[in-house]
Amino acid sequence: MKEIKVYLSEKDIPRKWYNLAADLPTPLLPPIGPDGQPLSPDKLAPVFPMNLIDQEMSQERWIDIPEEILEVLYRWRPAPLRRAVYLEKYLKTPARIYYKDESLSPAGSHKTNTAVAQAWYNKQFGIEKLTTETGAGQWGSALSFACQLIGLECKVFMVRVSFDQKPMRKAMMQVWGGKCVPSPSEETQAGRDILQKYPDTPGSLGIAISEAIEAAVMDTSGKTRYSLGSVLNHVLLHQTIIGLEAKKQLEMISEKTPDVIIGCAGGGSNFAGLAFPFICDKINGAKIDIIPVESASCPKMTRGEFAYDFGDMAKMTPLLAMMTLGHQFIPAPIHAGGLRYHGMAPLVSQAIIDKLMAPRAYDQLKGYESAMIWARTEGTICAPETGHAIAATIEEALKAKEEGKEKVIIFSYSGHGLLDLAGYEKFINNQLKKYILPDEELKKSIKSLDGLPKIPS
Repeated sequence: MKEIKVYLSEKDIPRKWYNLAADLPTPLLPPIGPDGQPLSPDKLAPVFPMNLIDQEMSQERWIDIPEEILEVLYRWRPAPLRRAVYLEKYLKTPARIYYKDESLSPAGSHKTNTAVAQAWYNKQFGIEKLTTETGAGQWGSALSFACQLIGLECKVFMVRVSFDQKPMRKAMMQVWGGKCVPSPSEETQAGRDILQKYPDTPGSLGIAISEAIEAAVMDTSGKTRYSLGSVLNHVLLHQTIIGLEAKKQLEMISEKTPDVIIGCAGGGSNFAGLAFPFICDKINGAKIDIIPVESASCPKMTRGEFAYDFGDMAKMTPLLAMMTLGHQFIPAPIHAGGLRYHGMAPLVSQAIIDKLMAPRAYDQLKGYESAMIWARTEGTICAPETGHAIAATIEEALKAKEEGKEKVIIFSYSGHGLLDLAGYEKFINNQLKKYILPDEELKKSIKSLDGLPKIPS
């Protein structure tokens, strides 16, 4: 019998996170203010606790995982590495396809890995309440869960279209004590301004981030901070436990270094979690194709610009050097809400510029088509975001078949789709449309970069 499930014991869980910033060929550009000057750590202090700011700025290759965080992660980690033998058989491919199953966390996705860490560090710093945004609701659910265990209040601004499409995500947050409001809302000045200008807007992660940051900094008690589910260095750092586990699991079954690494990428944390430990190998000479996969409706990696941009619509965040469509971008209301962010993590963006990876984009019909193939071969129902990663996996497996090569492919199964069945139902009933961002909309959105500080040439 082929080895199709590879487990680590609790004693084998990684005890350090890996920081790609220490190894990038081109040093990461610093966050800056509107005046173009690098931001000192104290400028971020009203938004994040200093212990997480230290991680954000760190150039250390390895950062210890506190034992108290591991004690929470043991609830579902180490996560299994599985082999997709039934998909392989269906595709008649010589490739061996593995996937890191992140759907088994209490909240059902990879997001919980950093939610627990961020909640713990905030608690250690004396914070009592966290505010955040969420797209599809995976992050809001994960942070609500983490705050409940660690002992913090949690308030989530959820992108309005996803709030309407996925009502059970709100219920999950409420079960764990989180408060969820649709964004844009009347609770913040940023939300009110957007509603006045665009009363029928479906919302965006950029808008929800503005609201969550405003809600945090307006607390005069100083006991509230903001928490982000992707994009920032410390968030991607916490997710590297995924790839570090995967490396150990491949070694356990004497499998070679993967030929192809794949992950869906909205802000970049799920993809980075799997890929970054392997990018370290690539920097040191390993021949690996690394593919972040995005939505064709929000194509910042494949059609955006590498530029300094704000992470939110109201310009409350620092300017980050990233692949972006412009902070004024409002994405189409596709069901893969986690892929509807205008920017990409600076670490992922710089790795693209350094040609360490090659991004790909698929429309939502391709994503659901691939997710359906997966469900009818491997059996599980994945998140629509994960369907985009499966699309690339199938493409690479068929490429291996054409070439007659026994490639090893590994992808991140970032979350289950059991609360996304409304999207599946619409796909089955031919009610979803293929949507690729038109050039004219792209150009209009990119205009919001005009007047901002430029990346040094």
